[in-house]
Amino acid sequence: MSLPDTEVLDFKTPMENHKTLFIWNILPNRSEEAVYDLVFKAFSALGLLYLVRVFRNAAGCQPGFYAVVKFYSGSDATRARDATHGRCLFQEVPLKVRICTKQHRGPSFQGQKLTLNSSKCQEVANYYLGFNGWSSHIITLQNISDMEDFDDDAQQMTTAQTKCIKYLCVMEIQFTKHMMCCRGVGLSEELVQDGTDPLNYVLKVGRAQKSATQKAMSDAFKKILLVVLGNGKVFVQRSSELEELDSIIEEELHTQLQVNSVSLSQSECENLSDFSFDTGTMEGIEK
Repeated sequence: MSLPDTEVLDFKTPMENHKTLFIWNILPNRSEEAVYDLVFKAFSALGLLYLVRVFRNAAGCQPGFYAVVKFYSGSDATRARDATHGRCLFQEVPLKVRICTKQHRGPSFQGQKLTLNSSKCQEVANYYLGFNGWSSHIITLQNISDMEDFDDDAQQMTTAQTKCIKYLCVMEIQFTKHMMCCRGVGLSEELVQDGTDPLNYVLKVGRAQKSATQKAMSDAFKKILLVVLGNGKVFVQRSSELEELDSIIEEELHTQLQVNSVSLSQSECENLSDFSFDTGTMEGIEK
């Protein structure tokens, strides 16, 4: 008996070609928004999706649409391709579906996989582990702003100088069934133009706290790998490429964050121009 196929997933943007499908031969008798909904509904039933984008065919080509669908799992993408290519899923003519063969990315994205934001991390964890398969709690959420910036002195409060609010969050993610946990750290800052407006200050504090918490969750999840077996079972492992912060005391962590605050502000993004495909896959559009 052979072992089931396994796939290792991380909590980063899926940039691999084999996780991306190119769909074309979509008829032009619906709006772009309607086509998006139909594509999303059809392919989300076959696996967890990271991205769906719909485009009109280029000028000079036959009217219609094509779409890019990106899965978190390469296995799901392959199964989706096999289940949809040549099928009339939501129109009278068959769709044409291929695995992406090439993705063009700008210099800033070469060889770089960005960590998923906290919302997508939760989406992946819920899908593969279940809503009760993990939990999180905040270890510390601390204001590390320079307190001199918010002195009560009347002369200071009447100035229009920009104030900086900084919050540090340390969060722990627990995977009880797998007897594992990991910690993440987030640092966020908000600028206050008018320190005399208490409502604005409170809103900025809330925004800084929320952002620090979200970054800490994302940072914790990026240290985790999901091992997905072909039979559907999922195991949790630590990523050996990342250094754990669990043993660092709060004072040392505070110092480290101040020095490396720039590296912790990285956010996930992707450009429409990142995608390009072999011209051979465009036959359904050109003919």
